[in-house]
Amino acid sequence: MTKSLFPGFDGLMTLSRREGVDIRPTLLRVLTDLYVQASSHNEDEQRQFVELATRLIDQVDDATRAVVKARLAIYPSTPAPIMQKLGLSAAQEGRRVPLARELPSPSPAPSPVRAPTDAELRMASNMAMQPKDAAEIHDMFFRAGASERALILHNLAQTPLKAAPRIPTARAKRAIQILEMAAIANDVENFALELGDSLILPSRVAAQIVDDPGGEALAVAARALDMPSPNFQRILLFFKPEIGTSVNNVYRLSRLYDRLSDRSALVMLAAWRDSTLAVTRAKYQSSLHDSERQRARAGASQTRPGVQPGSAPAVRTGSGGSSDR
Repeated sequence: MTKSLFPGFDGLMTLSRREGVDIRPTLLRVLTDLYVQASSHNEDEQRQFVELATRLIDQVDDATRAVVKARLAIYPSTPAPIMQKLGLSAAQEGRRVPLARELPSPSPAPSPVRAPTDAELRMASNMAMQPKDAAEIHDMFFRAGASERALILHNLAQTPLKAAPRIPTARAKRAIQILEMAAIANDVENFALELGDSLILPSRVAAQIVDDPGGEALAVAARALDMPSPNFQRILLFFKPEIGTSVNNVYRLSRLYDRLSDRSALVMLAAWRDSTLAVTRAKYQSSLHDSERQRARAGASQTRPGVQPGSAPAVRTGSGGSSDR
């Protein structure tokens, strides 16, 4: 089970400890979700789950351990070593298995009010992005390689271009839940629809983000929704198997995502939105230009009258050259 899904599991663990990208909570949740999806498992699958989950349970935070404990407490085929590790009792006939309570997350402390810096004041009067500039940024990003994309996103944070407004918190949270469920089900169509709807993007751009093989565009979209890093990592593992099975790609995108600023993502979001205006304007300008040319040709082909308004009438002459009276 886990071997086919995570062939680079040991490499991810080693890289996590060495490079500081802690993906152990995400891996434990993903392993647990996969395990409880099936009603039964063979000995090899059970052995692999016990081996991997036991290593992770002692290395994750209390909140992650509580979530995993709650899911395995109601699963009838939880292996005995895992139940003992989590402090769960075996189910007995006529007795309900006690459910583990999820630890309440502490309420975030209010951020102190401070005066805006000079840079923030300059950013507040940003220049509106022109459709042509947006189209150039859009095309440049999707044509670039991985290192060039990282540089583009870094530079966007310093530009005076106006960023898109933040997605409302309630809408963003709902979008994150829907996107994660669609990713787990590998539902590409609904994933793209929800991404376009939540970020107010045309379907063409949303599909381009979803189909992007590098994953950087998906990272930008997730950051624009203020998606927590563990959720983004789960989407990578489920929705992008070509990325999730590569140790280097998981680390590269996780590091990019953690370093990606909200402003860079929102400026790119504005470029994605406004690039559609450039395409639409170019289409209609071409159509109007063709219409003008047709009208010009039609006007030139019309026969001009022999007598112009205000000119004197023609004088008829006889055979001898004298005018008729």
